[in-house]
Amino acid sequence: MEPVDDDRNRAGVCAVRPGTDLGRHARMLSRLHDAVLSGDARPGDTARGRRLVTRSWDRVRAQGVDPDAGEPPGPLDAAVVEQRRATSPLAPVLPALRAALTSVAEDARHVMVVCDADGVLLWREGSTAVRRRADALGFTEGAEWSERSVGTNAIGTALAEGGPVQIFSAEHFVRSHHGWTCTAAPVHDPRSGELLGVVDLSGPAETVHPTTVALVDTAVRLAEAGLWQRHEARLDALRTIGAPMLAGDTGPGLVVDDHGWVAAASGLPGVERVAAPVPERLIAVHGLGPCLPEPVPGGWLLRPASGGGRRMRLRLDLDGRPPQAVIEGPTRWVHPLSTRHAEVLVLLARAGSGGLDAATLSQGLYGDRAHLVTVRAEMSRLRRNLGGILLARPYRIAPEVELDLTGLAGSRVVRESGAPGVAALHRD
Repeated sequence: MEPVDDDRNRAGVCAVRPGTDLGRHARMLSRLHDAVLSGDARPGDTARGRRLVTRSWDRVRAQGVDPDAGEPPGPLDAAVVEQRRATSPLAPVLPALRAALTSVAEDARHVMVVCDADGVLLWREGSTAVRRRADALGFTEGAEWSERSVGTNAIGTALAEGGPVQIFSAEHFVRSHHGWTCTAAPVHDPRSGELLGVVDLSGPAETVHPTTVALVDTAVRLAEAGLWQRHEARLDALRTIGAPMLAGDTGPGLVVDDHGWVAAASGLPGVERVAAPVPERLIAVHGLGPCLPEPVPGGWLLRPASGGGRRMRLRLDLDGRPPQAVIEGPTRWVHPLSTRHAEVLVLLARAGSGGLDAATLSQGLYGDRAHLVTVRAEMSRLRRNLGGILLARPYRIAPEVELDLTGLAGSRVVRESGAPGVAALHRD
């Protein structure tokens, strides 16, 4: 029986259908694994695997991962792990994750694992017998379980894909992992979309079940809801400072937190969020124009900068290494761009005032409309860095910003050969 890989199955996240003959399916995957890695796979063979797994195998083969590798590098020293735990943004919601998953993991012969955004295991709880098996595999606290370290696996592939993943048996790239199944989902900061880490349930391959995907997804949603509640509490505390401050000011203004969420406003109703303030850096606020952030306890005061009638100007320098966004106004600053963020800005510049939604950006960047979570996370990071240059719903360059298109005259966004669906910047 074939795995599910259609819209009814969350775009092929689940590794098996209910009632699948697991032994037969594992043998088919093992034969496919051997055929692909030996170069004996026929054109129709790879179609038997899931697209999600095929993409991951392409990545890890390009990275030179050894399918016969032993334990992953590391693990990190206990003191380093403890430091990562102490600073992890997932630490406050660990009790909620434990309540949702640990007892289930023990009963179902699984371990629950919480990793940081690098794929480093910070917490591991659950079945004692399975933890002993995991120890022999190097699946321990402090180990890095990214694709580049251990090949295709639910944790590393969830990080790479930006969404939930279930991996069964020989879908794992490294042969020593074929006796396992794992289900993982990334946790994002609900304020910014930033990737914070991954939650995973892993166990013996014969324990795989499609409902595990929904279970892990529910636990992640609870964790993100808990993070949002903590955010609202901090925003309420900032509001007690910001509201009186604005009440004594005659002009319009905002008091926002470090992520740009509005705690209090004067003369500018209906604004929920602006770009994340950066010290000494001008930001564009729709309705206020250019503003220079002023620090206040717990956040920032935003008021129109002197000479605020001057427009901000954005120019893309695609010849730089790395590419750069040059922002000019009452002040001038330069922000280095990753290739992906430069591609995004090229697409938005060419889209004009109408902008692009997440699905259209996904099509332009990846060649399909399925990478919505990844696109939204990338856009959140880019908006946070560019100080109000970009707006959402749809994504577009702010109307207060004058766009200099001269840097785009010789650029084009095309598909890279050998990497279908991945956009790249090229100069003519």
